[in-house]
This record gives sequence, C-alpha cells and structure tokens, in this order.
Amino acid sequence: MPERTDYPALIAGHTSVIKMINSGESGLAVLTSLLREVEPAVGAAGLVFVEFTPAGGRVIAATGSAEFVIGRPLPATDPATVCLLAGPPVREVRVDAIPGALADEVAGRGLSRMIVARAEIGGLTVGSLHALYPAGEPLDASQRAVVGYVAACIAHMYGDQTGLPVHGDGPVVAALADGLAVVDRDHRVRLWNPAAAQVTGRPADEALSRPLPFPLPPPGQVLDHRMADGRWLRITSGELPGPTALRVVTFRDITDQQRRDHDRDLFVAVTSHELRTPVTVIKGYADTLTDHWESLSDDDRRQAARIIGQRANELARLVDRLLTAATEHRSGGEPTAPFDLVDALRAAVADLPADIRHRVVLDLPADLPKALGDRHSLSTVLTELGTNAGKYSLPDTPIEIRAEANERTVSFRVADRGIGIRPEHVERAFDRFWQGESGDRRRYPGAGLGLYLVRQIVEQQNGWVSLRPRAGGGTVAEVRLPRG
Repeated sequence: MPERTDYPALIAGHTSVIKMINSGESGLAVLTSLLREVEPAVGAAGLVFVEFTPAGGRVIAATGSAEFVIGRPLPATDPATVCLLAGPPVREVRVDAIPGALADEVAGRGLSRMIVARAEIGGLTVGSLHALYPAGEPLDASQRAVVGYVAACIAHMYGDQTGLPVHGDGPVVAALADGLAVVDRDHRVRLWNPAAAQVTGRPADEALSRPLPFPLPPPGQVLDHRMADGRWLRITSGELPGPTALRVVTFRDITDQQRRDHDRDLFVAVTSHELRTPVTVIKGYADTLTDHWESLSDDDRRQAARIIGQRANELARLVDRLLTAATEHRSGGEPTAPFDLVDALRAAVADLPADIRHRVVLDLPADLPKALGDRHSLSTVLTELGTNAGKYSLPDTPIEIRAEANERTVSFRVADRGIGIRPEHVERAFDRFWQGESGDRRRYPGAGLGLYLVRQIVEQQNGWVSLRPRAGGGTVAEVRLPRG
C-alpha cells in the first residue's frame, strides 16, 4: 500500500474513464472501471459502491478483495445501513464497529478499516463509496479526500442518469407492472425497471447503456410493435423536463390482446366472405322461382329447389362451423365409449355430399378392433376430411378411406390424388382460419376451419390427427383413436 495517494496513477486512470464516457459508454461499466482505477491509487484492498433507494441499498459494484459482496442487499432498517448513512459525508470507520453479518464477513477477510463517502445530489443520498483496508498504518487525509472526490463524481453520473440507477428509481418504479425505461437523445437506455426486464426478456445489465430494443414513438403517441420473437408491445413515450433531452418510455405486452383482435377481424372477414356465396345463390334461385314460376317447367322448378336445398345445407354447416370455431373454450363433448369404427365409417360415408360420396373407395377390414371415442362426432370428422380431399383433387379421382389397428390405437386414413400439401404446411393447416392461399384469387374456397375443428374433436377424445404428402401426389389425412 502506498504511504500516500498515487496522484499520477489516479489522473491516468480517471482520464481513461473519461475517455470511456466520451465514447458513449455509461452506467455500471463506467462505474466499475472507475473503482478499478481508483483502488490502487488510494492503496485500498478493494472498493465497494452501494446504491440506495427509499427501500434500502444494494451493492452494485466492487473490486479487489471486496468483489464477493456484489449483489448483497442492505435493507433500509438494517443497523448497518443506518450507520453508513449517519455522520459526516466522508469519514474513516472501523469495520467491527458496524453491526450486522455483512460487516462480520468483511472483517473475517482481514479488512478492518474503511473510508466511507456518501454520494449525494441536492442533499439526497444516492449511494455510498467504501475503500477497504487491512490493519496497518493510519490512513492519511489525501486518501479520504480522493474517496470523497470520487463519490462526488459518481453522484454526478447519477445526476446525468447515464445508466444509473441500476435498480430503478425507488420502490414505485420497481413495483410498476408496465415496463419503464429512460433513454437519452441517442435512444440509449439509462434506466430499466424490473418489469422492463420481464416484458422484454432483457435483464438490466444487458439493456443499460445500449440502444432501446424497439422503435421509439414520438412523444405523446402510441406504437404497437412486433418483436422478433413474435410478441407484441404497446409503446408510449414522453419527454422529461430538463436540459438533458431524456425521454421516458412505457411499454406492455399486448400479444394476447393482439391475437384476440386479429381473430375477431379475421372471423368477421371470413364470415362475410364465405356466407356471401351460398346466400347469393339461394336468393337468386328463390327470386327465379318467385318471378318466373309459371314459365318454368317442372324439371326447372325441381332443379331450382334442389340447388336451394343443397346451398341451404352448406350454409347451415358453415354457420355451425363458424359458431363452433368462434368459441375458444368448448365443452369436452360426449363421454367416450367403445364403438365399431368400420360400422361408423360406413354410416358417415352415407352422409357425405353426393359429389364426394360417389368418389369414395373403402378398404375396411371386418375384424377391426373397437375404437374408444365419440361415435356421433365421426360423421363430422369424415365430412370435413372428405370435403377437404374432394376440394383439392379432380372430380373424377378417387378418395380412398382405409382403416387399420395396432396394439394401442385404431385408425383410418382419407387419401386423395390432388395437389398435395407442402411439408412445411402440415401443421399450419390445422390452425384456425389458415389457408394455403389468400386474397380474392383463391382457387379453392373455404373458411379455413375444417381441419381446425377436426383436430379439436379428435383431441377431445384423446386421439390425434395428422396430414402428410402422399407418395406419387396427393394428401393423406390420418386419425388415430385409442383402442376400446
């Protein structure tokens, strides 16, 4: 330890820290570098800086033999905290005179003396700087003066809010549910509360002194921004008074709200688009019958009535699908029970639309074990899968339905020779309202609900459904249910 303060080393170290600040660095990195430069200049075994808020203190930086105390809290009611904040702004203290377990631990490491200097702004203590020494020669006035000077420099850093405070501006900011940041004119973060770390996934040490990780809206305006991980933030900003051109930014996660708004808008768009066609056809044929009944032949009347009936059935089915898909939380359906899958599939095929039914080719073994599930829902599942297969394949190609079983499950497949499905779409196809094509030029109409409902129904019965491209072209949809 030098007998007196090493001023050349102190000036050289302080100059390097100023260069860091001039290059744009700030906050904890600058504070720690400052302590490392000052430690040998004042002959200390270690330096410690404690940041204080109304809730108490916490060690945010330490060097040398004192590094082990980083992160230690000092509650506001702790006798050690009261002791450190009392007395002259700069003073020499014996470590064993400070009550508490932390002081005992420090003394146990052979550090028996320290110079304490409070960092104050307008009479408000923002922290305290501690230079720790082992037993030995008395400390001189120059060492106390330098520690007090460095504490004042740190207070100045807090006044500029250059990345400090580290733990937010007291308990109110820390308790906010919304993320809160303070940024400078270069949009670099100077304050980052705990909610900000939770909302963005960036802890304070990764956010402070770095650019804000999302766009900054103009003061008084609101911006909804999608993050790289898909989450949405609602961001607002405002200017802080004063000469430093600081901005306060608040933000919250609105991913769930954004998803609900998107689903609502998409539901309205899909509903209006898909209902328009059957309603228009029904109205057109009804108007024709009303206005031209006498001039139409019996065959024309029957044909019109048949088309009205078909379109009305399509409309009823579409409305049922839309209403079912619009409800996020549905009941579990009927209790599962063993049933004959072959018999249920034959009955479900009979209920298929005529243009699909005549294309079906069945391959159903007579000795298939029973499945465990809801037999009545199978008609809906097969109708959706069969309709899907028919829509994406040519009218004269077969739709093959085959059933089989293994030790644990009973399954059936619906296979077509249509356009097939891309491997990257096999899971997305089950998303609500998802379609491989979009816009008004879609070649294949539909609400994008059929496969979504199939998955909901099958999984309620502890089964699963999958899609895959078929060798040679086409798609295979497979439903597996537990054995009964």
